[in-house]
Amino acid sequence: MDLYGGRTLRLAKFLAGAGVASRRASEEIIRDGRVSVDGEVVQDPARDVDERHTITVDGSAIGQRATQLLVYALNKPAGVVSTAKDPQGRPTVVALIGGPVRLYPVGRLDADSTGLILLTNDGALAHRLTHPKFEVDKTYRAVVRNPPVRGSTLDMLRAGVELEDGRTAPARVVRVKPDTLEITIHEGRKRQVRRMCEHVGHRVVSLQRVRFGPLQLGDLAVGSYRRLNEREISLLRSAGRGGGLGGNGTDGRDRRAPRSR
Repeated sequence: MDLYGGRTLRLAKFLAGAGVASRRASEEIIRDGRVSVDGEVVQDPARDVDERHTITVDGSAIGQRATQLLVYALNKPAGVVSTAKDPQGRPTVVALIGGPVRLYPVGRLDADSTGLILLTNDGALAHRLTHPKFEVDKTYRAVVRNPPVRGSTLDMLRAGVELEDGRTAPARVVRVKPDTLEITIHEGRKRQVRRMCEHVGHRVVSLQRVRFGPLQLGDLAVGSYRRLNEREISLLRSAGRGGGLGGNGTDGRDRRAPRSR
């Protein structure tokens, strides 16, 4: 990719074009003294650069960073929104991880829901994991009102229920406790699990995603994240249609998240 097009660019624009961060975030990274040009720290976002310059962020060459594909698993806390930025100023999943590489959440979790969410700079992988045609399973643990949830109600959820935007696909539903269900679906409709449960008379009190495709939340602490290894990423790439609802998961290990910059 020719980021210069035979001309000079402002440093902040170059970083944004390389996928490091948004233009505004790139300016902040530069002002923080994290960017060097030809070995010298530069704190002026308007500094002109071209193909003759060697540019690094936190000591790593920008060319290497721009092409490295990353995937992170995060245990999203309640109150954090699943977007890169929020016009209302609420905390975002992207800000919890931080760093100079521009990441995007893979799908969404409601602000009041918790659990496993993936973030990546790999657009092809994000497409595979979220596009309806690939039918990638996601498992949620829902604590509901009006227990116990009876067998006939479980059967209704398993068969699919009629919502305002159409009938849901068959789901795998397990009653863990009288008031707790584990529901596996491959659709990605807005607030789908909450609406399914409310439709059968059991409004959701709390909702946590515990599995995404082959990857399980495991013991990853709330607010913590970890970078996935190559084996886990390979499993995600092959997830989807044909895998069924009951595939074995890959467990996560806890790593406390450092404070975002």
